[in-house]
Amino acid sequence: MQLWVGLGNPGPQYAMNRHNIGFMALDTIAEVHDFGPVQKKFLGWLQEGRIAGQKILLLKPATFMNESGRSVGEALRFYKLGLDALTVFHDELDLAPFKVKIKQGGGTAGHNGLRSIDQHLGADFRRVRIGIGHPGHKDRVTGHVLGNYAKSEMDDLADMLGAISAESEWLAKGDDTRFMNDVALRLQD
Repeated sequence: MQLWVGLGNPGPQYAMNRHNIGFMALDTIAEVHDFGPVQKKFLGWLQEGRIAGQKILLLKPATFMNESGRSVGEALRFYKLGLDALTVFHDELDLAPFKVKIKQGGGTAGHNGLRSIDQHLGADFRRVRIGIGHPGHKDRVTGHVLGNYAKSEMDDLADMLGAISAESEWLAKGDDTRFMNDVALRLQD
């Protein structure tokens, strides 16, 4: 069993924020792979399903970004899972928009959701880093991260989310390199 967590903030006013790309990724995966109904559990929203024969739990913490670790910790403890079963989908300033990379462990780079998970559980978990690009100056970061995707970005956003969900079988099987390569190939156009 694996726990895949999408980071974001709850509420319709945040739905299209760059910071909510983790929520968007999980919603697309759940839809494409026909996951079960949403259940309110672990201070968030949980869906169960299977990808490539693996049982996958999708969790979107409803705690707001800076308390995500509480929700994730409750789920891991309930299912008696270790950090090796955890994958976190999150926005990444240091990647170009719509680029997808995987990293095992590491720092938080100022990301409050990652910081919260790190504080509650430790840093050694798999991260699916979804690029949102850097606005150029640190004073503009908050507005960029909490800003909505522009209309002109919607096709690229849909293509990237589609590629992530289409290739998620490689994530489920633990083949991170194949996942990254196949997502990149789908987005080459």
